[in-house]
Amino acid sequence: MTKKTFNLPDLGEGLPDATIVEWYVKEGDVIKLDDNLVSMETAKAVVDVPSPVSGKLLKLAGAAGDIVVTGHMLAEFEMDMSMPQRAEGQDTGHHHGGGHSVGTQDPAPDNKVVASSEGGAIAASNAAQPEAANANATAKKDAGTVVGAMQVGDAVRSEAAVAVGGVKAVPAVRATARKLGVDIARVRATGPDGVVTMQDVKNAAADASLLMPAQASQHNGTPAHAAPAQTLPTADANRRSTVSQAGKPMRTQPPGVVASGQPEQLKGVRRNMARVMADAHANVVPTTLVDDADLHQWIGKQDITARLVRSIVAACKEVPALNAWFDGQALTRTLHPHVDIGIAVDTDDGLFVPALRNADMLDAHGVRAAIKRLRTQVEDRSIPSTELSGYTISLSNFGMFAGRYATPVVVPPCVAIIGAGKLCHDVVAVMGGIEVHRRMPISLTFDHRACTGGEAARFLKALLDDLARPN
Repeated sequence: MTKKTFNLPDLGEGLPDATIVEWYVKEGDVIKLDDNLVSMETAKAVVDVPSPVSGKLLKLAGAAGDIVVTGHMLAEFEMDMSMPQRAEGQDTGHHHGGGHSVGTQDPAPDNKVVASSEGGAIAASNAAQPEAANANATAKKDAGTVVGAMQVGDAVRSEAAVAVGGVKAVPAVRATARKLGVDIARVRATGPDGVVTMQDVKNAAADASLLMPAQASQHNGTPAHAAPAQTLPTADANRRSTVSQAGKPMRTQPPGVVASGQPEQLKGVRRNMARVMADAHANVVPTTLVDDADLHQWIGKQDITARLVRSIVAACKEVPALNAWFDGQALTRTLHPHVDIGIAVDTDDGLFVPALRNADMLDAHGVRAAIKRLRTQVEDRSIPSTELSGYTISLSNFGMFAGRYATPVVVPPCVAIIGAGKLCHDVVAVMGGIEVHRRMPISLTFDHRACTGGEAARFLKALLDDLARPN
């Protein structure tokens, strides 16, 4: 009997761990080489991990929701040599080159990167840089991250809809159904070949009447690994009251005496976000300037985000020092001739920062179309790792929710982030009296190691001047 221990590989994110979403097998099952073994969630995506051998499953690392450390045991097999096996040294399809840490220089920093309209593979538009291209091909590094840096391969993996329990769906859709508490076996599939789509799951979560009857889904079978339904406590058992059973006022205890809540393990995007924020806090010297953009001269209704992007581009051209990367270890600065803006996107899973490529070449319609595509890809977790990498400056439009001024976090290797606050109407002193103007609070946080206060102030002035233009 030949035993094989399969350790969790680097899934292309350069992260120390991943979360089990769903096992496609159970202990004792026989699996073939390259059949899907488990669905894992990383900081960016939900991906399927194939079996490295053919044989019987002896042991699995944990259950859905458990975190497995990269390089630690994921599954143990009893290999069946009568079934197809991968030859020693044969290509497994997992190519993950060495990465670099936050704050180090990304390969080919001067390459202009162009994103396809479908958000697929991206190609370098500047072919006249063989040295950068060779470095990229050799090291296969990527500075991308949800909110920082992570190492990935140079190919985008496409997810395939896998039939499990008679239901066809990609891993990200299954994970979403699990989070929303939707029985995916009862969701009506509208995708091609009977595939359950992300929208199908969201529609079912919003309207339970869209679910198929339980009887209609039973013919699909129940996955062997499905956990038995838990009996939830009744509403009466959990009901709080201000009085005791004797009718006297209920006396509470200090929070430290009895903890009614349970600690929640951070996973996926939030887990990576916590690491990157801590790293940024430890490695950046942040300084923030704030001011108000006067929008009184604007003519008609305008796309605020598109105007912000245009103004950032104008400021980057005026003061290139903030459209740059900084290596705190080597004390080197890389100025970029192009402007790729990282747009912060808030989700229930955590913070994503997709890159708006070539913002300096897009008009308002191009900006809006690109942002819409990126948001859609973030929401359904189909965004490629390459779209989360290599931005040269960041934007957080937090004012669409609430808040005027902020101190946004600068994530290396970038040196600056712009925060746009909530639009407001302020009383402004003008020659001969006062007027009410619509204004937008702007916060500029920058790494003071990489640029001076004067550079930051001139950058902010250029941004405010452009925003003040009528159109």
